[in-house]
Amino acid sequence: MIARHPIAITAVILLISAGLFLTLNVQGHWDFVLPLRGKKLLSLIVVGYAIGVSTLLFQTLTQNPILTPSLLGFDSLYVLLQSLMVFFLGAISYSSFSPIAKFLFEVLLMFGASLLLFYLLFSKSSQDLTRLILVGVIFGVLFRSLSALIARLINPDDFVVIQAVSYAQFNSVHPQLLGVTTIICVITAIIIWRLRFQFDVLMLGKPQAINLGINYQRLAFGLLAIIAILVATATALVGPVTFFGLLVCALTNRLSRQMYHSERLILVSLIAMLCLVLGQTIFEQWLGMAGVLSVVIELAGGLVFLALIFMMQRRR
Repeated sequence: MIARHPIAITAVILLISAGLFLTLNVQGHWDFVLPLRGKKLLSLIVVGYAIGVSTLLFQTLTQNPILTPSLLGFDSLYVLLQSLMVFFLGAISYSSFSPIAKFLFEVLLMFGASLLLFYLLFSKSSQDLTRLILVGVIFGVLFRSLSALIARLINPDDFVVIQAVSYAQFNSVHPQLLGVTTIICVITAIIIWRLRFQFDVLMLGKPQAINLGINYQRLAFGLLAIIAILVATATALVGPVTFFGLLVCALTNRLSRQMYHSERLILVSLIAMLCLVLGQTIFEQWLGMAGVLSVVIELAGGLVFLALIFMMQRRR
């Protein structure tokens, strides 16, 4: 049944999960609980859209179902940035920093670094995605090494702050950031939806796309810029999430009836939102926050990553 109408069924399950997230175990004081849970729900929806869509578009561009934008070092750059801020400002000044200013600074820095990387490695004379990914992996290792070095230089109290921001936090999003992230996601969604047919052509490969009239360099660079802003937004909002996009894209490819982006973009967004909303509902209402959702997501995503690799080896 879900194979026939994946979008409709996923949307219904998402609505039910959102209703449970908002109303489950509420004992009075609705005027306080609903706005509080509503802001959390909006943050989960925004993050799910940003991570799911950015990973799907990255796989479209690279034509590889096991790659994610995290391979370009976004997560490691975020952790390094937090480490540097704690190292120079101290834990107290870091905690008192304006959330909006901190968020915009992180997004602009990660977005600028990604654009610089794309410009250097994806110019007219060097349109090599393989080298782009390899350099991104190397930078990721460099950023992690620098973060580890900083962690050894600071005192234990400051290290606790760095360790806390090194993992995604889906239940502690600052409400002042939701307006900015929602606007960014809406603008990118409009642009992506208008380009969905060109993304279908892009899946045919670079030579075929050029023969069909696509300006490959401009479209690829613009697509990488959209991916960069979505990943930077999601990472700055909740923290680094490495394998979540891979997990939801694998589910999308499994459930989608066709490869057209007009269906897959909607489906991957709904699946990502559903995983976050339903997972957070289970952890908050039934497990009493006995675990962390991001850890479970990373574990499941890592298993999916290994499974995809083994499947690709068997096909060869």
